[in-house]
Amino acid sequence: MMKKFLLALFFTAFALTGVHAQTAQQSPAQPDVKPTILDPVANKRVAEISAQLRCLVCQNQSIADSNAELAMDLKKQVVKQIAEGKTNQQIIDFMVDRYGDFVLYNPPFKMSTLLLWLGPILFLVLALGGLFYTMAKRKKLKPVELTAEQKRRAEELLRGTEPAKRRDAK
Repeated sequence: MMKKFLLALFFTAFALTGVHAQTAQQSPAQPDVKPTILDPVANKRVAEISAQLRCLVCQNQSIADSNAELAMDLKKQVVKQIAEGKTNQQIIDFMVDRYGDFVLYNPPFKMSTLLLWLGPILFLVLALGGLFYTMAKRKKLKPVELTAEQKRRAEELLRGTEPAKRRDAK
C-alpha cells in the first residue's frame, strides 16, 4: 500500500515538473495571463463593477446582490469582458450602451434622467403644497351650529340613554 502511494506521488511530481519545464522553455514575448474565477484581483473588479450595475429584474438591487437569472448573466458578461482585458469603464460603457442609463445603480444627471433625479423632490413639493392648501381651506370653514334638537339628541347619546323617538319605535 505504501509503495503504491509513493509511486503515485513520484509520478505526480514528475508530471508537474515536466509541465513546468515545458512552460519555462516557451517564455513568450507577452505573458498570456487571463483572469480566472480564482484570481483575487479579477474577483475584486467583478465585485466593484457588479456593485455599480442595477439588476434589471429586481431594480432595487445591484447585480452583485441579486440572484435573478439576468443578473447572473450580466455578472458572467462582466467576467468575460475582464478576461478579454477590458477596463472597468469600458465594461460599464458596454452595459450602458446595451441597457441604457437605467442599468447604472447611480445614473448620471442629464436630460434623459432628469425626472429620475428631480421626481422625488417634485413629488414632495406637490404633497406639501396639497397639505398646506387643505389646512388653509379648513381654517376658512366656519363651524356648523347645531339646532336645539341636535344638541339634545347628542347629550342623550353621550349619557347613554336612547332618544325618545327610538324608544317609541320599539
